[in-house]
Amino acid sequence: MFFHVIMTTECNGQCYYCYQKSLDDMEEDHGMEIDYDVPQTISYDLERLKAFISKDPYPTVTFYGGEPLMQTDKIKKIMDAIKARFMIQTNGILLHKLPKEYVNRFHTILVSIDGNRETTDKYRGKGNYDKVIRNLNLIRKNGFEGEIIARMTIEDQDIFGNVVHLLENIDFPFASVHWQLDANFWNDYEQRNFSEWTDGSYNPGISKLIEYWVDKMQRGRVIMLYPFVGIIYDILHGKNTFLRCGSGYTNFTVLTNGKIIPCPIMVGMKDFYLGDISSDPKSLRMDYKWKEPCCSCDIFGKCGGRCLYSNYLQPWGIKGTKEVCDTIRFLISELERKMPEIRELIEKGKISVKDFDHVKYNGAEIIP
Repeated sequence: MFFHVIMTTECNGQCYYCYQKSLDDMEEDHGMEIDYDVPQTISYDLERLKAFISKDPYPTVTFYGGEPLMQTDKIKKIMDAIKARFMIQTNGILLHKLPKEYVNRFHTILVSIDGNRETTDKYRGKGNYDKVIRNLNLIRKNGFEGEIIARMTIEDQDIFGNVVHLLENIDFPFASVHWQLDANFWNDYEQRNFSEWTDGSYNPGISKLIEYWVDKMQRGRVIMLYPFVGIIYDILHGKNTFLRCGSGYTNFTVLTNGKIIPCPIMVGMKDFYLGDISSDPKSLRMDYKWKEPCCSCDIFGKCGGRCLYSNYLQPWGIKGTKEVCDTIRFLISELERKMPEIRELIEKGKISVKDFDHVKYNGAEIIP
């Protein structure tokens, strides 16, 4: 199983789509009970966490925040005490603070970067891009051999240009990229021209990016663009999917108070408390009835519901939710359109079905 361990709710960044939006009045009463007593940092005994994780035979622990590297001492203690596969989701600014003997034990590092320098610094603050690239080069120099995934947040930027920049950046070329649309998470629908941007920029950029991706396959390489790889993998294997992040059935989050929830962005949502670290991990299971438009959608088995949090809260209402769903439908249809070409490349031996294998539930978004 996969466990996101929230180290702290504090963050040393002031990103526009997180910190800045939280300063705006976007609150709305959704009729749910919120636990406002969740502490800022871990309040439980780490021995309890060790006992909980040890009940799972093949655990993966992902350090999460806030910014988890603001708690480097506790990260080291957990890594020293617990036997698991370790991952981390970080903004990368403090990567140089964690000793290399710990960094090099990570299987995967998901680092937040939104594309080129101009784009990243616009949304994350001046100088952010250079700090992240500098630290990534440092950990590679210090012997890190695991997967580094560029973790993009997309609001209104050029998806094609910024993804390709990350893949071909001469200062640090990423081998793996995923992106998440900043859509249907805040009550900001009326402040956006979302459909105008998706129709005029995002969807055409997705088409162009898929062409780029398949062109690389012609040369024998399947780039690990997670939203493409995850969908094509299931098509090739004839599989439908549950919620693609695994939340609530194979992926769970440990809050700073030891409570268990299905998703790391659902902090304090008491409706989704599933137990605590005294529970047996095998007993954890979310019983959630999906809301429309998901439960009757004809591509639900391919999409999986996109996001539990957004489906439950639906801050953009019916109209805005449909606009987000339209981007997913477009993405899937464009990938299906390229399937004959992809199958032909597999038959010719230029690429292999195995080239689409990936670690599922590692925090990389499949459905943006």
